[in-house]
Amino acid sequence: MATTNTYLNFNGNCEEAFTFYKAVFGGEFNYIGRFNEMPPQEGNMMSEEDGNRIMHVSLPIGTSILMGSDTGGEWASSYVPGNNFSVSITADSKEEADRLFKGLAESGNVTMPLSDTFWGDYFGMLTDKFGIGWMISFNENAQKV
Repeated sequence: MATTNTYLNFNGNCEEAFTFYKAVFGGEFNYIGRFNEMPPQEGNMMSEEDGNRIMHVSLPIGTSILMGSDTGGEWASSYVPGNNFSVSITADSKEEADRLFKGLAESGNVTMPLSDTFWGDYFGMLTDKFGIGWMISFNENAQKV
């Protein structure tokens, strides 16, 4: 069965926020990566400031994972404090990811179609017909929390 986690978005202070959460909850980051670590994309020039922003960070808290990133590029205009989160679903199979994505996308808006990514996940993002952001992923090599 799929699991859900909260995914927070920040406007340049993700690292500061997650350092604070780590101090409060304890533990260590499973992963922390910056936008400048992404493979180069044709025609996509990134400033040094944007490159140093957090692309993804994950902090285990009990049986769930708090995840986050800074907004940037085309996503920067969608940042609204107080509404800066998505529900992240980790599916148990690629077929389950496809089924959940298709169901949630009905009458919604796909912002990133499901596809294989450079970090190893089968991943996609969408906003459902109620305005809720969803991130769907599957990684056959990922450890279950």
